[in-house]
Amino acid sequence: MLRGLYDWTISLAQSRNALWALAFVAFIESSVFPIPPDVLMIAMIIAQPSRAFVIAGVAMVASVAGGMFGYLIGYGLFDTVGRPVLLFYGKEEYFAEFQIRYAEWGAWAVLIAGVTPFPYKVITILSGAAQLSLPVFIVASIIARGLRFFIVAALLWKFGAPIRDFIERRLGLMFTLLMAGIVGGFILVRYL
Repeated sequence: MLRGLYDWTISLAQSRNALWALAFVAFIESSVFPIPPDVLMIAMIIAQPSRAFVIAGVAMVASVAGGMFGYLIGYGLFDTVGRPVLLFYGKEEYFAEFQIRYAEWGAWAVLIAGVTPFPYKVITILSGAAQLSLPVFIVASIIARGLRFFIVAALLWKFGAPIRDFIERRLGLMFTLLMAGIVGGFILVRYL
């Protein structure tokens, strides 16, 4: 089934409504869809390198909008589903403590999930459930998704199809290592 979704996503790059398809995929991936928009974006940029940054911009805007939808899912469904479950098990105070910690570190979680291969949709929903400040969530999402999509676009624009393999296989690891280094650096500075 996942392979079928992947093939369908790639086929969208060939359509005359590819930008709309990218916006749709980027939007729903930020809250529920399992295939990242990068798959479609890469195919579109290779086909039209002169539009690389327009394509990245569409992916970023739609992804952030989809992230806000994921935030609303977490915010709305937590009160109707999550909180009663916590009350039933007597664990509501644990969530309150988690919420306090998430308010302090949530922007980092959004940044890390928005750039790395970690599912961004998990963080969008969790941010809503923990009621992370919406402006903080939006700014962190814009930075993270902008970095991710514009770096991919710049690499494809500059190097073309030969860089595709690197992007698909190793760029996620590079982003993960970069974010680990940044977070590690801040932790070292804070506690030294």
